[in-house]
Amino acid sequence: MLTPTAFPFTTGNASTTERWRRFLIRQGHHIQILAIENLNPLELKQRLSHFKPEIIHLHHAYRTGESFLKSNTEWSDHGRGLVVSPGGTDIYLDNEMGDRRKIIAQVFEKAKAIIVQSDEMFQRIAESYHGIQGKVILIPKSVCWMGEEEFDLRRASDCGPEEILFFFPAGIRPVKGNLEALTLLDRIHRLRPMARAVFAGPAIDKPYSERFGREIERHRSFARWLPAIPFEAMRSAYKGADVVLNFSFSEGVSNVLLEAKAAGKPILASDIPGNRWLVLGDGDDLPAGLLFDPHSPEDFIQQALRLIDESDLREKLGQGGKDPSAKFPTPEEEARSLAQVYRKILEEG
Repeated sequence: MLTPTAFPFTTGNASTTERWRRFLIRQGHHIQILAIENLNPLELKQRLSHFKPEIIHLHHAYRTGESFLKSNTEWSDHGRGLVVSPGGTDIYLDNEMGDRRKIIAQVFEKAKAIIVQSDEMFQRIAESYHGIQGKVILIPKSVCWMGEEEFDLRRASDCGPEEILFFFPAGIRPVKGNLEALTLLDRIHRLRPMARAVFAGPAIDKPYSERFGREIERHRSFARWLPAIPFEAMRSAYKGADVVLNFSFSEGVSNVLLEAKAAGKPILASDIPGNRWLVLGDGDDLPAGLLFDPHSPEDFIQQALRLIDESDLREKLGQGGKDPSAKFPTPEEEARSLAQVYRKILEEG
C-alpha cells in the first residue's frame, strides 16, 4: 500500500491504511505500507522490487499516483494488480484540478479496481470519469479504535469543567480549513467567553502551518494546538470534547466524523458533499450534528452559538450519531471485502 503519510503519523490517510494493514494481517495477508512522500522514485522502485507485491494499492489517486507512475513504468504500464482508493480531493475540488485530473484519470485507467467508501463517492466518481464504472467498487468504511490509552483532552487544552470545548482533529493544511476555523472561533470566544478550542494534528503544509502556529500563539486565551495525539489515545480524547469540529473544503469519508459519531459527540461540520450524509444520516437516522456553509462566516457563528447555548441540542445530536454508528461494518468485514477484491484481481490474471 502506498499512501501520502503512514502510521505513526497522525493523519486520516495514515489511520485508514494502518487499519487496513492490521486487519488484513490478521486474516493471513502480508502487507507493507510505504509513505510516498518520504521516498524518492529510485527508493520506491527498490522497495517494490524487494517486496515483489502481487497487489499494489494506491491510497489517494493523485498524491501517490503521480510518484508511482513516474518511478515504476514496468508496473504502471501493465497495470498488474493495481488498486486505487481515491481521496476527497481527488474528486471534489473540480475548480482546482488542472493537470491533476490527467494524472488521476491515468491512474484510474491503469487500475484493476477503484475502491470508494460511500454511495455519494461512487456516484460522483462514475459521473466525473467515464469508462471506469465497471471498476468502481463500494466498500463502506469501518470505525476502529486503535487502543485504550488515557488522554485528558480538557487538561491538555486548559479547559475548565464549565467551559465548552470544540475539538478539531486534523492535519494542518489548507483543505482542512484549520486557520479559517481559528479566526472564526476567535469571534465566537468574544461572544461566548466560555468557548474553548483545541486543534490536534501534525503540520502538513509548511507555510500554512507556520501561519497557523503564529495565530495560535496570538489566541492562547482560548485555543491550543496539539501536534499529535497517539492513535491509541483517540478514543479517550474524544471523551473530553463537547463538540467535534470539521471545517474541510473537501472530504471523502472523514475518519473524524465517523469517530465522533461512534463516541456520541455532536458534530459541527462544513456543508460539503462528503460530510452531508455522515452528519444528517440516511433514511430514518437522526442527525449527528449541524452543517454550516464554509464560505459564510455568519452561518458558522450562528450554528456554533446554538451548540454552545443549547446543552439539550448537544446531547440529542450526540445520541443521534451514536445510534446509527452500529450500521457501519466492522474492521474485520472491511478488510475481508478488500481481500476479496485483491483475490478476484489475481484470479483473473
